Amino acid sequence: MDLNELVTESINEDTKNIDKVSTLEMLRMMNEEDKKVALAVEKELPSIAEAIDIISKKVYEGGRLIYIGAGTSGRIGILDASECPPTFGVEPTLVQGIIAGGHKAIFQAIEGAEDSKELAVKDLKKIEFTSKDTLVGLAASGKTPYTIGGLEYANEIGGFTVGITCNPASDLLKVAQVPINPVVGPEVISGSTRLKAGTAQKMVLNMISTGIMVKLGKVYGNLMVDVRAQNAKLIERTKRLVIEATGVSKEEATKVLEDTDYDVKLAIMAIETKLDLDEAKKVLIKNKGYLSKSIKEGIS
Repeated sequence: MDLNELVTESINEDTKNIDKVSTLEMLRMMNEEDKKVALAVEKELPSIAEAIDIISKKVYEGGRLIYIGAGTSGRIGILDASECPPTFGVEPTLVQGIIAGGHKAIFQAIEGAEDSKELAVKDLKKIEFTSKDTLVGLAASGKTPYTIGGLEYANEIGGFTVGITCNPASDLLKVAQVPINPVVGPEVISGSTRLKAGTAQKMVLNMISTGIMVKLGKVYGNLMVDVRAQNAKLIERTKRLVIEATGVSKEEATKVLEDTDYDVKLAIMAIETKLDLDEAKKVLIKNKGYLSKSIKEGIS
């Protein structure tokens, strides 16, 4: 791999003296560079939208969303995947992150793992990746063999593939069915892709996973109504969500939530339609959890 060809590995002329300026000026340099990330992601919105539309349909039909990457990119995928169950109430297997080198690589570098295409195939076979699933490959450089090998295998067996990289004309973009390429330019610290490139990848994954969950009816308005109340903070959040959605008092929201085992969606459904909990639950199941549609049906 010729690093001189990579935008993310080139020298940033605006931060060459970052080691000689005050702390405040150092932060200003970083902040100015970070401002470029959102603009780079903005240029990729049509591709991100295309990915969301296709993935949400595949997930609705029983597929899974799998992220794959090495190093920082792999960790970003794991982070996004791990946040989906508590935020949207989905099973941990629905959105998964795979990193070159396995669990140990989350916490420390595993040398050589990212250079093996065969290892990616092995890891995908381990989770029984099928044609119903989607594989999103993350690689700041766009040249990581492990990630490219994963996408090649997914393509071979009929899966849907998305590639996210911060370097133009990279190998990853060529193998992905939907390429996403936010070009953020040279890093503040040369080659440290945990900075702008990492931020860009995190922003894109935030959009993808959130967009899919919106499409799947996991929100009502802009409220995360499938949240799992697993601690005191989240229990209070469920009350606030029900109050915001229905306008009832905190006392009434608390009572209905206790009766539904803190199922926000079911609580809102019961309050808005005046149906008993069993009937409200049946309508929700019939409409596959789409709350707006279920409320409309329950009222009519």
